[in-house]
Formats: sequence, structure tokens, C-alpha cells
Amino acid sequence: MASEVLEREKCIEWLMGQGLLASPELVEKLSEPSVFERLRPILGRPNSPLVVNGDILHLLPKRGEEFDWIQLEKLRAESEITRDSSKYQGFLSNVAQEEAKRAEEFNVEIVESYNEASSDRAVQDFVSFFNARYKSLSRLISGRPGLMNNVSIARLKNKPGGETASIIGLVRDIAMTKNNNLMLTLEDPTGSVKVVVQKSNREMYAEAIGITLDEVIGVTGMGGANILFASSIVWPDIPMLESKKSPNHEFAIVLSDLHVGSKLFLETEFRRFLAWIRGELGNPTQTEIAKRTKYIFIVGDLVDGVGIYPDQYGELAVKDIYEQYKLCAELISQIPKDKAIIVCPGNHDALRLSEPQPPLNQALARPLYEIPNVIMVSNPSFINIGRTANFSGFNVLMYHGYSFDYYVANVESLRSAGGYNRPELIMAYLLKRRHLAPSHGSTLYVPDKTRDPLTIERIPDFFITGHIHKAALQNHKNITLVCGSCWQSKTSFQEKVGHEPEPCRVPIIDLHTRRMKLLKFGG
Repeated sequence: MASEVLEREKCIEWLMGQGLLASPELVEKLSEPSVFERLRPILGRPNSPLVVNGDILHLLPKRGEEFDWIQLEKLRAESEITRDSSKYQGFLSNVAQEEAKRAEEFNVEIVESYNEASSDRAVQDFVSFFNARYKSLSRLISGRPGLMNNVSIARLKNKPGGETASIIGLVRDIAMTKNNNLMLTLEDPTGSVKVVVQKSNREMYAEAIGITLDEVIGVTGMGGANILFASSIVWPDIPMLESKKSPNHEFAIVLSDLHVGSKLFLETEFRRFLAWIRGELGNPTQTEIAKRTKYIFIVGDLVDGVGIYPDQYGELAVKDIYEQYKLCAELISQIPKDKAIIVCPGNHDALRLSEPQPPLNQALARPLYEIPNVIMVSNPSFINIGRTANFSGFNVLMYHGYSFDYYVANVESLRSAGGYNRPELIMAYLLKRRHLAPSHGSTLYVPDKTRDPLTIERIPDFFITGHIHKAALQNHKNITLVCGSCWQSKTSFQEKVGHEPEPCRVPIIDLHTRRMKLLKFGG
């Protein structure tokens, strides 16, 4: 505790040397490295505020040094003196509206983008996190046929043996019996129970064998002493959707894993793509698609990063992270300004690896923020595009896909069906579980205290991912599954593990017909 106080005192002294004071509510956060990174745009500026509070810290990732910080500070001070915060709150409201204006101009609505400030986490936060996940997913399962009269595990144990019962639980353990039956341990807030899935029930067993730790499922079966013999298993899953089609003849395309800065970045091929999207390359049909393309999704790993993996430095053509983003922005800025470019980060980008990842840091990726048609969102995020007075638009779930590696390695059915060559199967697997990373070890994550941001609560029309370095297009229950390709040739790591990337392929979605195709810009 004493060391934390000393650290904060050093931070306060440093801020004063920069001409800044910290408000009381900000003092507790001063030991976080991200705070200083976010303050960088106003350090040493003549128009910077005198006192930095939480509101200013929240706005900094979105606003540069030209913002009227002094006016914001004056209104805040006035609100404290007069005890009337209406003008101050009105100013903040106008700022929020301006931030949304760019998206609105392109008929893009950011439904959900995670951008909460970092804070300390305690053990209880992990408990709250998993409880929130259980409540959310159990609510989805409990409305399914056969599970409406489910009971808690505590009540199940009080039932006499031989009765049929239904429960909902989180998978705590997975084992095989000596007879090769599957033995699950499910738990809910009231207790835990063993569930046996017998191999004689071949259809159910084949599905159950792909269960992983920490997912939430519903089970109906015959009860015994501290055990349930399963007769059916229900996942949160998604229902069959109506296949919506836009009244406008527009297109959306998906890019992913540019890896700008790597020696293996395929710049020639990417410039060929840029020539096409500008209408300078391709046959008449292809140039017409380019002209009608309104939405471009870039699903993470815009740059190769620095220090992402051992010995990466020797594989970099651009060894400075600021220069990597500068070069990336120079390329992206060549896309016509009438097209919305929606960008989320990935595991190679310069921010925390834990998911959800906030939008790209403005201090590092400032050149991208200066492109007028770029819209930054978190990873994952939920966006609506193409809404009109008579059309609800398309709901898009963006997720880079860092958890995919875990499921290829740990789910035999996915591995045997093609693994990395079939990213659409991984996507369908996660949709069935209504979660982007259901297993604790499948990704690094931030344990939110009130909800699990990786839960797929809203049902998307499009599920867009990347990370695998292989393009895929698939229709699943009328949800369009799209995995972006990459713009990097085979790395030494991919060579080692036998992964064959397919770079320079651009998935294209006709929003009017929902037809999909791939355009190739490389060999």
C-alpha cells in the first residue's frame, strides 16, 4: 500500500512539472501506464486544461490537441461553483453527438464498442464475471423447449432418483469413464453435479464430445444420487434468421491482417487492391462493384507490431510502431472518401492483448484517426449498417478471432474437419455457444464486473472475423459468416506449424442479394 501511495506521489509531481493537475477521482488511477499514454496529446500544449479529470481522460483517445479543452474546463469549474451542471453536461453531450456524426454520415451506427477505462481487478471480479456470463446464457437456454421447467442443481439433488429433470450449468470439468462415456461436471450458483453422456446415444455423444470447459449448456436426463444421465443437451445457439436484403444495390468488403511493417507485407498486391477500389483496375463488372462498395471492414492486425513474438524484430521492415501506423494510414487514405472504413484492432496491434480490446490508441495510430472516413471500434464490436426509414439495416458482429487457435487445438471435430482451413466451422461453433471465447484459457480477457462482453447476446446478420489468414464465406442459419484473408506471405511460425495462408483475397458481399464472392489480388 505504501509503495502505491509513493508511486502516485511521483506521478502527481511529474504532472505538475508538465503544467497539469489531477482531479481527486483521477489520482487513484495515476499509477496506470495507460493514463500517461492517453495524456500525451495535450502535454506541453498552450491550450491544454489546467486540471485533468475523468471526463477529459475519457475524451482524449478520441480528441486531439486542437480540441477546446479550456472551454470544457471553464464549464466544469462553473458547474462546481454554481452547482448547476447543465451547461457542462450539455457540452459533453454535444461532443458525443459530434463523435457519432462521422458514423452517421456513412449510415453506420456503432451499437456496441467497448471503451471503458482500465482499472484494478480482484478475485471477486472473476467470480462476478462468470456469474454474469451464466445468467446471460442461462436466460437464453431456459426459453428453449424442454428446458422451461429447469431446476437448480441444489433442488435436483433433493429430487428422488429415477425422475426426469432439466438443469442449466457451466461446464467445470470434462472426463471420460472407463467405458468411454463422457462425464461432465456442471455447476450453477447453488452447487455442482455429475452428468453422464453415454456413447450409446451416438448423435448426442457426437455433439457432446466437442464441449469445452466453461461453456453454459442445458441438460435433460434421468436423475440419480448426485448424478444425471443425459437424454438431451441444449446449447444457447442462435435461431434461424430472416435473410434480410438491402433495398439499395450496395456492397461490403472485408479486409484483415494487413501486417504493415513486416518484411512479408505484400505491398504490391495491396496497392493493386487500392487501384481496384478506386476504379482503376478490373473488368467492367469488377469496377462497378468497386464503385458500389459502401462499407469496408478491417478486422484487426493492421500492423505487424513490435515485440509481438520472439525474434520478430529481425522480420520487420519498419521497426518503429509509430512509423508502421503512419505507413498503414498512407495506404488506407487512398481508399475513396465515400466509403466507410470500419476498423477494429487485433492481437498484433499496439494495445492490450486482453479482450475486449478498446479502439486503437489515438496517440499511436493518430494518422488513421485523421482519415475522415475511418470509424474506429473495439474488438469485438457490434455495428449496424445501411439502416433506412423502411429497412432495419444489417447487424454486424466484428471479432478479430484470437480465440480461434484454442479451439482448433482443443476441439477434435474442428481439427479433423479442416482446422485452420475451415474458419467458418469455428465461427459456427462459437455462435452455437453464443460466446466468442467460452473457455477460460482460450483468450486473455478483462473480467468485467457486471457483464461478459464476449457473450453474443445480440444476433448478427453478419459475423466478420480474421486472424486465420484464410478467407472464408458461408451462410449459417441465414447469418453471413465472413473470415478475412491476409496481406502477409507465410511466416516462419506458420512454416513451423504447417499452416498455409491464402493472402490477398477480398470477400465481397452484395447487400442487395446477399450473394458472396472472392476477388484475388495475388497468386
